[in-house]
Amino acid sequence: MHIANGMYGLIMVEPEGGLPPVDREFYVMQGDFYTSGKHGQPGLQPFDMEKAFDEKPDYVVFNGRKGALLGDNALTAKVGETIRIFVGNGGPNLVSSFHVIGEIFDKVYIEGGDLINTNVQTTLIPAGGSAIVEFKADVPSNLILVDHSIFRTFNKGTLGMIKVSGEKNEKVFKGAITEGVYQPEGGSIQKMPDSGKPGEAIAKNKNERIDLGKKVYMQSCFACHQANGEGVNKSFPPLAKSDYLNADVNRAIRIVLEGLSGEITVNGIAYNSIMPSQQLTDEEIANVLTFIYNNWGNNGKEVTPDMVKSQRKK
Repeated sequence: MHIANGMYGLIMVEPEGGLPPVDREFYVMQGDFYTSGKHGQPGLQPFDMEKAFDEKPDYVVFNGRKGALLGDNALTAKVGETIRIFVGNGGPNLVSSFHVIGEIFDKVYIEGGDLINTNVQTTLIPAGGSAIVEFKADVPSNLILVDHSIFRTFNKGTLGMIKVSGEKNEKVFKGAITEGVYQPEGGSIQKMPDSGKPGEAIAKNKNERIDLGKKVYMQSCFACHQANGEGVNKSFPPLAKSDYLNADVNRAIRIVLEGLSGEITVNGIAYNSIMPSQQLTDEEIANVLTFIYNNWGNNGKEVTPDMVKSQRKK
């Protein structure tokens, strides 16, 4: 068996008799691009040799462009199916740390050859190289494809998705939120209900809710949306003076609960990235959204735990 990387394409030469059968096969090609314009600058952008020489790409993407494997273009599979991904890295400069958030690779054909490693979380793919990864989709989920040099993913484009549909399997994953202290001397782990957790601070008024929400924001939100709520241009939408946020508070609550993928338009600019669901209590979600709504020129709305609970039930 051999996978050849043709700079920006893959040629697969299977072994005699072929590879073992699987339910789904996908081809994902990573590459780094160097343009004369800055990241996100519109229009045709010529190649910039100086950036290439310095190995400072403006874009690192899957299948030729940002968003190529997101939204309506996301890959799809069903629960119980085995998935094989042929992954190439055209480079020309950067090594890929390929990873699928939400899965462990059952098999990795290292560098596209005969050597197989098992139970791998992230695999290195050299520039001009390739690998084959295989795993089984056990539960319905949105599996996130990334280069785990993670700022490339969230700021330059190596972001994709496999949407897995089908019946839940609570023996594998129940989705309960838990907090607890490990007590090795015969103790127990305390479980956290959806509505709260032991010792959780409860806001008595709007001002307290804003203060508590700021702490949640700095723990869970600021890395992408920034401390000033301005987001990252073309990657993460702004929360400051956000027409999208102010238009529908229930939608905002559902996004925190469920996550969001696919293209949206915020303040006239299109964004097409992924926000994962946040494992927060009703109180924490109410607090952080109240903090956001009462800062950076937003509409001053207060979000309550009962509002969050209502959307969680839906």
